[in-house]
Amino acid sequence: MTVRKNQALLTADEKRRFVSALLELKRSGRYDEFVTTHNAFIVGDTDNGERTGHRSPSFLPWHRRFLLEFERALQEVDASVALPYWDWSTDRSIRSSLWAPDFLGGTGRSRDGQVMDGPFAASIGNWQINVRVDGRTFLRRALGAGVRELPTRAEVESVLAMPTYDMAPWNSGSDGFRNHLEGWRGVNLHNRVHVWVGGQMATGASPNDPVFWLHHAYIDKLWADWQRRHPGSGYLPTAGTPNVIDLNDTMKPWNDVRPADLLDHTAHYTFDAA
Repeated sequence: MTVRKNQALLTADEKRRFVSALLELKRSGRYDEFVTTHNAFIVGDTDNGERTGHRSPSFLPWHRRFLLEFERALQEVDASVALPYWDWSTDRSIRSSLWAPDFLGGTGRSRDGQVMDGPFAASIGNWQINVRVDGRTFLRRALGAGVRELPTRAEVESVLAMPTYDMAPWNSGSDGFRNHLEGWRGVNLHNRVHVWVGGQMATGASPNDPVFWLHHAYIDKLWADWQRRHPGSGYLPTAGTPNVIDLNDTMKPWNDVRPADLLDHTAHYTFDAA
């Protein structure tokens, strides 16, 4: 059984294996396929039309399947690798070990955001940005520039306390747990982290930055935490809702999986801490 660990607790060997698997997926071209998929759904998911990956109830199951597909690709390279998660409510500093040269590298330089250290720096030559929103081909970050503070643990707890998964109008204007976690309302958890990292993470092509996977692994963990706290509160909506994915509707682009199939993560992986 795959165990997803807090990145702060990874051993040096676990970090090395994770980075090596990322680099191999990039070299083979498979990595960019994931970036392309995510960018297409960001562009296509709108508040007033069909929406699947974002601004909608299926934000959480869609990304759960997306991460599972990516984790399986990593494990085809190295079976020992699991997706780590970044608890940004605790590791809140640009000096956190997450951003060290032996793992993801640090922030970008001031003039153009180019990441200058670590295995994904352009100078190393292994991480060209091919799925682009502009002409720049290097990984960019601006940690803490777009928004100063990452979400706090108290803010996380305030969202986990919400008893209802989602509600009409089932988009970025909704109240409830999903939309407050996604960050279109309230204290803004998920979206704020993307903006805090900046660079490609603040665009639809956000998986260009490997921290995307660690961020979303934590979002996925928070969904699991919420499910444990609210065992009587299930996925909504259940049926007959236009433009969004009901409990038993299949999700694009896979068309073989429903939110109902992804409610229990323990069929696929566990976390190192509840």
